[in-house]
Amino acid sequence: MWGISMKIGSFLTLEAFEQELGDYEKYRCKVVDMNKQYVYIDYPVHIKTKRTSMFRIGTHIIAEYIGDDQSVYRFNTVIKEKRKGKIPTLVIELPKEDEIKRVQRRQYVRVEASVDVAIHSTNQKFPPFTTVSTDISGGGLSIVVPKHISIGENEEINLYLVLPMHSGKYYYLHLSGEIVRVIKNESSANTASIKLLSLSEQDKQVIILYCFEKQREARQKETQ
Repeated sequence: MWGISMKIGSFLTLEAFEQELGDYEKYRCKVVDMNKQYVYIDYPVHIKTKRTSMFRIGTHIIAEYIGDDQSVYRFNTVIKEKRKGKIPTLVIELPKEDEIKRVQRRQYVRVEASVDVAIHSTNQKFPPFTTVSTDISGGGLSIVVPKHISIGENEEINLYLVLPMHSGKYYYLHLSGEIVRVIKNESSANTASIKLLSLSEQDKQVIILYCFEKQREARQKETQ
């Protein structure tokens, strides 16, 4: 059921036609609340300019979100009203189930990415260290392991990730994981593969969103 997939806290990518530009512009927002008729979203931020947008009531938009199965779902909707409160929101119509289309079905998308990571052993088998990732997905990541660090497979760790988004926002994630593979290299730094454990729904969506942004960025570079 699609309704199980979109939840409070889900991220949405919105497309709205801008008459001045003569093209569709993309925005990002988050579901703040929802009921059987409406979805309440925070004010969307333009992906490129990083400016908050004040959509007019009646604006038709295309919305996308990532479901529990990591597929992308799309639906057409309209801005119904604006609401004030601690978090100002826009109200959009909740579409019927048959009006939501699955764009594509994917397992966890793994992308090459260098992000800052801090690693701590849960049982103090090695000293804490900072490093960078070589790739990342919604289920895990690979990191560079300094030569002076002795780390073994099946070791449980705590890790801290910093994910920079296109919107300019930084997400700081505190996660738990397990070392599933260590690759030792004579001429370069060692690497380790980490499986993420007990991910919250929000943290998982942040990582998947970051991966999709990096994948889109790579596709844009290929077409240039």
